[in-house]
Amino acid sequence: MYISSEWARGVLNDAEGLREEIIEEVLNEFLKDFKEGSIGTKGWPPLLPAYKVSKAALNSYTRTLAKKYPTFRINCVFPGFVKTDLTNNNGKLGAEKGAESVVMLALVPDDGPSGLFFDRKEVASFVE
Repeated sequence: MYISSEWARGVLNDAEGLREEIIEEVLNEFLKDFKEGSIGTKGWPPLLPAYKVSKAALNSYTRTLAKKYPTFRINCVFPGFVKTDLTNNNGKLGAEKGAESVVMLALVPDDGPSGLFFDRKEVASFVE
């Protein structure tokens, strides 16, 4: 998920130092800037800012959970632009194609990947 704030992007990309408290700090800073009407001048996404920041935080939380519970396989996935009610059925993929990557990750073996973000079936950057 693209986050234009260099500070937030740097914090959320720090896999080693990432903790729940740090993710909460990013969200609190965004909320403060949002309430002040300064998201544009503080480098937050101009289009759908709350959605993008919350998705980036959720994706980052995946990393903290994967570290906290190493015997579980915990990943997050962007299934693609799927034709659903959320996209007003304007997506490019049908539900079956969108579900492929979700099912793939649900069925990873015990020694499979964990703490990663997938763009469909490929490992991708958490925050660009």
